[in-house]
Amino acid sequence: MRLHVADHPLVAHKLTVLRDRDTPSATFRLLVDELVTLLAYEATRHVRVQPHQIETPVTTTTGVKLSSPSPIVIPILRAGLGMLDGMTRLLPTAEVGFLGLQRDETTYEAVTYANRLPDDLTDRQVFLLDPMLATGGTLVAAIDYVFERGAREVTCVCLLAAPEGLKVLEEAMGDRVDVEIVVAAVDERLNEKKYIVPGLGDAGDRLYGIV
Repeated sequence: MRLHVADHPLVAHKLTVLRDRDTPSATFRLLVDELVTLLAYEATRHVRVQPHQIETPVTTTTGVKLSSPSPIVIPILRAGLGMLDGMTRLLPTAEVGFLGLQRDETTYEAVTYANRLPDDLTDRQVFLLDPMLATGGTLVAAIDYVFERGAREVTCVCLLAAPEGLKVLEEAMGDRVDVEIVVAAVDERLNEKKYIVPGLGDAGDRLYGIV
């Protein structure tokens, strides 16, 4: 498993505003969108391409285009939805699937409640979107889920990660080079309620309100 922490002053600035408890929901949504676009640039660094010949106004040249099959972007419901536009802005031709996983607040295990994905993901590059990598259980379940369906590579894009969650992922994925985690920051720890500290609170609630 590979970990990439985006080291950029704009990432740090936007993340600081997101952490502020007084940031209103509308601003929070906007900043998540902007921050994910910055993270998407790093996450797509190894997206697969193939040669493509074109005619410029001057001559013929060979560039590249995204390889087939196209990548698939999968937000983990519900908070991952707030990251979708920021990701597809850089990958407008990607397919989009949806995976509903939520944490059991007693056992802290991931439970699947929705699946809108192709049955066959053979040879696909998958981008999983989940704002918070806290305990790691949700992402481990999601990664296993798409690999079981034939995915070739998985990149997880998260706003924040906790060391405990990264450890769980490392133990589950081992030295696999086809799994990458891209985050804006790795925070200090999890608290007794399994929230990331200092964190930014419940990303879903701050994006969409409490329902």
